[in-house]
Amino acid sequence: MTRTLAHRSTDLMMRVMNAAHRSLVVLSGGRLGWKIGPMPVVELHTTGRKSGARRSTMLTAPVYEPGKVVLIASKGGDERHPYWYLNLVADPNVELTENGVTRPMRARTAGEAEKAQLWPLIVRANPGYAGYQRKTSRDIPVVICEPRTP
Repeated sequence: MTRTLAHRSTDLMMRVMNAAHRSLVVLSGGRLGWKIGPMPVVELHTTGRKSGARRSTMLTAPVYEPGKVVLIASKGGDERHPYWYLNLVADPNVELTENGVTRPMRARTAGEAEKAQLWPLIVRANPGYAGYQRKTSRDIPVVICEPRTP
């Protein structure tokens, strides 16, 4: 399979998984889909870096505290960053929705020392993240979202 075809397949799979997850939340009236295993699920809202349009994606938060939500830009171990990550790097003012409540947040990529401190907690919540990191030569970003005033 060519690289371009593989990239298209991965991107399509990610879009389908997100649409299915969002549909589960909507069809269940919000009763299902806000947790995967021990991890809360959030809907991240970014601004498209090229389009300027509002973009949303469902993500797990392996570290979830009142003042800090941690997201992992793994894209399943793909060699490319997820589009949502590229969007929040371009505009770090994001929103997170959980259980129907939306909060304004500011996103930033964890520094090397901060990531090293968080990584054991992340892998404890979902060992699959360690596998994603082994699968790619890309350093998978750890994103920290903190509350901002509207």
